[in-house]
Amino acid sequence: MNPVTQRRWRQFKANRRGYWSLWIFSVLFGLSLCAEFIANDRPILMKHAGEYWFPILGDYTELELGGELPILAQYKDPYIIDLIEQSGGWMLMPPIPYRFDTQDLYIESSSPEPPSARHWLGTDDRAKDTLARVIYGFRLSVLFGLTLTLLSSLIGVTVGALQGYFGGVVDLVGQRFVEIWAGLPILLMLIILASVVDPNVYWLLGILTLFSWMPLVGLVRAEFLRARNFEFVRAARALGVSDLFIIWRHVLPNATVAALTFLPFILSGAVTMLTALDFLGFGLPADSPSLGELLAQGKNNLQAPWLGLSGFVTLGTMLTLLIFIGEAVRDAFDPRRTVALGSE
Repeated sequence: MNPVTQRRWRQFKANRRGYWSLWIFSVLFGLSLCAEFIANDRPILMKHAGEYWFPILGDYTELELGGELPILAQYKDPYIIDLIEQSGGWMLMPPIPYRFDTQDLYIESSSPEPPSARHWLGTDDRAKDTLARVIYGFRLSVLFGLTLTLLSSLIGVTVGALQGYFGGVVDLVGQRFVEIWAGLPILLMLIILASVVDPNVYWLLGILTLFSWMPLVGLVRAEFLRARNFEFVRAARALGVSDLFIIWRHVLPNATVAALTFLPFILSGAVTMLTALDFLGFGLPADSPSLGELLAQGKNNLQAPWLGLSGFVTLGTMLTLLIFIGEAVRDAFDPRRTVALGSE
């Protein structure tokens, strides 16, 4: 790493709250990426008829396991368990033997069922394991937020760069468009669009991208307006260097430093927006592992407080960690703090 990057990293580590939040968030996100090996209704490894099988990686039918029907095997079905045990086999199940969409058909009480040794955080009103839905919902929210942050950042940086570098009519027309677009009632527009089309991950990602790129425009535009008159930019123009190369090679790195400090906050906003739409019923499909849908179930089932508490604690922890990380990133890229650190 160059000296500037080293100073920024030391400054980031100096913010202990943000540094440890990054580690905690990375561990939680890493575990959620392995959700299939933590919460699944399929065995990780199975021995049957003297052979080793990996149901977590592929589909097997009852017929392949010695049954009578060519349908997918349900490994919690007593019939399938008996087939495997009769062959002298065994199954290695994940710590949580339920997926986010697995209905416990052998539940002993009415759903929602309170927390127990069978379901550590209880079940929802459709007899689905709450902890499994939290793990998969955490992963979906973070991946959705990261993708939305990347797409909206690309659009926002591009628009701000073009406005700030060329100025004049381009900047004037661009600013008027951004002001009009920013004045639209975003949540209302999202609800209308989500009710017109059949919502899925890709549709929702595209709709949210249309309204999530504006926060970076003003920041990047200001950086380009400042940097366009620097001596090295003028020298590059005098040498006949193309505008696209000047933007990419000379001006954009300066604007990127300022834009990076906003990314954790944009990510937390994307997660919040997705949760709000799911809570209102205009988000992901009903069978998706959604934290907003879990919060809605908690509102509709006040007699089952574990539902609302599970969603609230998960969402609150996620957003708190992202805010702390964002504050540490902002401190790391603050020129005043960096200079102060280097002078010590």
